[in-house]
Amino acid sequence: MVVLTIIGFVRHGVTAWNKEGRAQGSSDVPLDEEGIEMAKRVADRLSKEPWDVIYTSHLQRAKKTAEIIAEQMPGIELVEDARLREIGGGKIEGTTEAERVEKWGKDWKLLDMGFETHKAIVSRGMESIEEIQQKHAGKRVLVVSHGSFIKHMLNELIKDNGYEQSLDNTSLTIIELKDDKNLCHLFNCTAHLQKTAES
Repeated sequence: MVVLTIIGFVRHGVTAWNKEGRAQGSSDVPLDEEGIEMAKRVADRLSKEPWDVIYTSHLQRAKKTAEIIAEQMPGIELVEDARLREIGGGKIEGTTEAERVEKWGKDWKLLDMGFETHKAIVSRGMESIEEIQQKHAGKRVLVVSHGSFIKHMLNELIKDNGYEQSLDNTSLTIIELKDDKNLCHLFNCTAHLQKTAES
């Protein structure tokens, strides 16, 4: 018998730095008022679906999003895991593209900015996902995290697709973990944000 585990990746709600185009990385930036409202929208959507447990990055923009979701699911377990944090952005954290060009020149991407390496990101991320899969085999697990981190995990879990599109705030992406080949059933869905408050 094949035991399938479902992972629902949720990107956190919007922050002031998101709107200003500032690189957030591992900086602990809170949700703004709109981000909290977006988290409430995705929480309402997810509360109508059968989820068993929630895992979240420890950074407050993700953790607050996860807490708002958990409030709509009485009794659900909420687990904090620092391995689900955003990719470390090194020297560019807190800066906009214009500020980076002004400080380091238009070819700043060719410089050593102290970014967290791809190997380190995949190592900690997959370690966490594999533990979740073992601990919650056959369950439906929400993972509240960050855009770049989730994209790295998708490209690791679904090898032949090449996910390059940026993920929207509070978007839902659903992956089915299988022994032979993982499947993506939903990608970057923000249907909950399109609805009016009355619908």
